[in-house]
Amino acid sequence: MIFIRTSAIRGGLGRREKCAVCGEDIAKLYIPMKEWSVTGSLCGTCYSAKLGEHYPGEHVRLGKD
Repeated sequence: MIFIRTSAIRGGLGRREKCAVCGEDIAKLYIPMKEWSVTGSLCGTCYSAKLGEHYPGEHVRLGKD
């Protein structure tokens, strides 16, 4: 029986997935909302930036990793 991590499947064996906005390697994968019209996955920095664009105001993040 062979086990392959899902992160290895997403980005190809041994390769990390790239952010659809900035092109950097993604350490923790975020899925963009449909309203954002972004194809692909986002890094944490770009996800936070998109949240700020579409939901203006002060955001308090709870339970950060």
